Amino acid sequence: MAAEREHQLLSTAVHETMPGKYVRPESQRPRLDLVVSGARIPVVDLASPDRAAVVSAIGDACHTHGFFQVVNHGIDPALILSVMEVAREFFRLPAEEKAKLYSDDPAKKIRLSTSFNVRKETVHNWRDYLRLHCYPLEHFVPDWPSNPPSFKEIISTYCTEVRELGFRLYEAISESLGLEGSYIKKTMGEQEQHMAVNYYPQCPEPELTYGLPAHTDPNALTILLMDDQVAGLQVLNDGKWIAVNPQPGALVINIGDQLQALSNGRYRSVWHRAVVNSDRERMSVASFLCPCNSVELGPAKKLVTDDSPAVYRSYTYDEYYKKFWSRNLDQEHCLELFRT
Repeated sequence: MAAEREHQLLSTAVHETMPGKYVRPESQRPRLDLVVSGARIPVVDLASPDRAAVVSAIGDACHTHGFFQVVNHGIDPALILSVMEVAREFFRLPAEEKAKLYSDDPAKKIRLSTSFNVRKETVHNWRDYLRLHCYPLEHFVPDWPSNPPSFKEIISTYCTEVRELGFRLYEAISESLGLEGSYIKKTMGEQEQHMAVNYYPQCPEPELTYGLPAHTDPNALTILLMDDQVAGLQVLNDGKWIAVNPQPGALVINIGDQLQALSNGRYRSVWHRAVVNSDRERMSVASFLCPCNSVELGPAKKLVTDDSPAVYRSYTYDEYYKKFWSRNLDQEHCLELFRT
């Protein structure tokens, strides 16, 4: 059984040729030659003394791109380096050590897995990932990997800092919509938090596959720590895929489906994807803030008027998340199922 699990993971071998189960049909390939490489996604300096300008820049970015980078975000650069280093160390562990954590059950709160949803896919994605639930930390940390020895301490420190950053961003996003600063945090209830530590190995034929195909995020807000040496994230903007070029020390923020619904469609949870390359492995650490399962979600009442009626009905996050996971990643935007 352990050997079989090891065999499931991409990170346990070097791949000279492309296994057939990763090859996308012609019409679904990434067309890497068409990706716009020089475009810029907005960068917001959170240390700017001009609060109104920060709020306005965040509001513009949420409206036009659904994505932005933040600099001077208050998370220690040394901690960020440690997070990437310990994540790399984890994926370099011996195969039998990693296999202990392997599971293909999407309901499992702590698991090492591969692709997206191995049980139902016909074509797999070129990634392994460690999924961690992170809040409340004391519930979950005991079951996190004990190897590397510093893993629990470094990652739990980072989780705490990222949560605080997420709440600061909520405040600015609320204000940019003309709502009270505390609105989003209050509306989302006691929020869950989880993390995906993504590992994309070198790939013999990157133009035939994805690290992750196009998708939107079902949660409220995603904070992504990217490998600053290797690009791979791409965002759909005005019908074109644009490469997000990593900026040292920056974190990439994207609006999830729940903030698109809460903003009554003003802000955009946009399609994004991860591509792979043949020269180097790539890592990323995605942190997700998610509404409480039972809380009622939908457009903020203040944003629903005669001129802009509610675009979405109200629903619970539990209902939304089940729908999201029962589909394929690249089907229509899941929010379409919740339109009024």
